[in-house]
Amino acid sequence: MNAKTPSKLEKIMAAGHFGVTSECGPPRGSDPDVIRKKGELLKGYVDAVNVTDNQTSVVRTSSLAACIHLKLIGLEPVLQMVTRDRNRIALQSDILGAASFDIHNMLCLSGDHQSFGDNPQGQNVHDLDSMQLIQTVRKMRDEGKFLGGDEIKRPPKMFVGAAENPFADPFEIRAIRLGKKVEAGAEFIQTQCIYNLDKFEEWVRQARDRGLTEKVFIMAGITPLKSVGMAKYMKNRVPGMDVPDDVVKRMADTPKEKQAEEGVKICIETIQRLKECKGVSGFHIMAIEWEEKVPDIVKEAGLYPRPQVD
Repeated sequence: MNAKTPSKLEKIMAAGHFGVTSECGPPRGSDPDVIRKKGELLKGYVDAVNVTDNQTSVVRTSSLAACIHLKLIGLEPVLQMVTRDRNRIALQSDILGAASFDIHNMLCLSGDHQSFGDNPQGQNVHDLDSMQLIQTVRKMRDEGKFLGGDEIKRPPKMFVGAAENPFADPFEIRAIRLGKKVEAGAEFIQTQCIYNLDKFEEWVRQARDRGLTEKVFIMAGITPLKSVGMAKYMKNRVPGMDVPDDVVKRMADTPKEKQAEEGVKICIETIQRLKECKGVSGFHIMAIEWEEKVPDIVKEAGLYPRPQVD
């Protein structure tokens, strides 16, 4: 996996360092200071920052606009793009828009169903699915052509990513599904939040046995728990999430005023263990509306200072 794009994130992982990304949710309004303040908290501690695309199907400032604000303050953004809201014309147009601002990382997603959000009567588009979106970006980059076949003047130079949930049922097909995303052209993977480490390590082993970890950078998803209530909610109410009973018990056995601190401690321990897991290339720290904790996590997990690459 040699670096092919100007992406700093790709160069860091290609050089054998652990990559570190985090995440910012754009605001429910048009104030750019909201995204800038989140970005400033992360600056210097991560290699790139994902910007979600109307997550949970709730209307927010566009991911592309928020990525531009982050780039203007010196951060490397990861543009998240869902196929739920756009047809192939709009998807290709937004990819060119991002490329015109030299945004060099992109995560291809299907998106949550619109019934979860604030416009349940909205229509799903899904002209392309997430696999086809991966193929589209790779075609635009590698062949310099639109889906319609015409040549692109100044093609996008995207480091192309996808998401994967190692815990969804049936578990037996998860590594096979990862293989399909790699075959479609995914170059890095960011996973669902990990609490069941044994199961995650088994998934990585299966990916390794298939030769996939030689073809794609796997970034382990990490989300610090704020409380036992959050742990129970994620265990019982979030589809595809695997929070073992011992994690819930550990949070429950911690005094209420120290649960947030304990959640951060679990997060750091998770990173330290997974640094030893062959096939893990980095960490995607999703501190949901808790960006101020990311620097502490990165430092305590031994991921600071971040490596510099040319």
